[in-house]
Amino acid sequence: MQRRPDVTFTQLRYFVEAANFSSMTKAADELMVAQSAVSSAISQLEHQIGTQLFIRQRSRGLVLTAAGEEMLRDTRSVLAHLGEVLDAARGHEDNVRGTVRLACFVTLTPFILPTLISDLRDQHPDLEVEVVETQAEAVRAALRNGTAELALTYDLALGEDMETETLGVARPHVVLPPDHRLAGHDAIALADLEGEPMVLLDLPSSRDYFLAMLSGSGVTPMVRYRSASYETVRGLVARGHGFSILNQRPAEGRTYDGGRVATLPIADDVPGLPVVLARLRGVRSTARARAVAERARAVFAKQARTAG
Repeated sequence: MQRRPDVTFTQLRYFVEAANFSSMTKAADELMVAQSAVSSAISQLEHQIGTQLFIRQRSRGLVLTAAGEEMLRDTRSVLAHLGEVLDAARGHEDNVRGTVRLACFVTLTPFILPTLISDLRDQHPDLEVEVVETQAEAVRAALRNGTAELALTYDLALGEDMETETLGVARPHVVLPPDHRLAGHDAIALADLEGEPMVLLDLPSSRDYFLAMLSGSGVTPMVRYRSASYETVRGLVARGHGFSILNQRPAEGRTYDGGRVATLPIADDVPGLPVVLARLRGVRSTARARAVAERARAVFAKQARTAG
């Protein structure tokens, strides 16, 4: 039987930090060791397993090879599990501690994250949550490459390799300038917006959802402005530059620059966006990730009761 290489915990830690920073120098600073120690450990690791993990480039620093990307994902899982094993051995199995990385869809973050982080701080003071705010495609990438263990996102074509749990559904609504001819209505049919200029929340996957909703109701949108910023969209609408469709609704209608918008429910039978917890299928969930999931469920359940 072929002898397995004697890979050490230190080598794996150094490899993960170098991948996180795409730099051995920055990894060394984070680990508070000499750069040569990181470089030597990773070179030995590559030699022992017989695989190149990084491509060294002057302009881009360290770039993971295909084998390196696969090993990074698995190594993060191994180190996370090892941390739980050590905590259990110390008798701390009920005390969730350490760091968990959570990817969060950028437009969801301000509505969910402050409450979620506060709840986690109260329930698990030794747990640190590192948040990656990003868009749909990058959420998928973060889960696949191991940058994040868990994601809080909309269910926007996540892929069959993702396991999801629905926490709630964000219903779409129309946003109008306060003096718009339809602003005083109880609800609005999308057909009534035909010929109106639109301010589009222009994020990958999100834009397709909004445009498909309009076309499905027979409306050809006249997109006047596009923005990847949720609040910029609201600000443009408040100043009379068009209508928009959004899913998350702030507690009040005032915008950052002092304007106001009117929000109306949509009379048509249009799909809402499921808000989900997502993780890579087949990857063992750590106690830290389970703690985040538990509090996220509680936050959404409380919001649902308040809305009801």
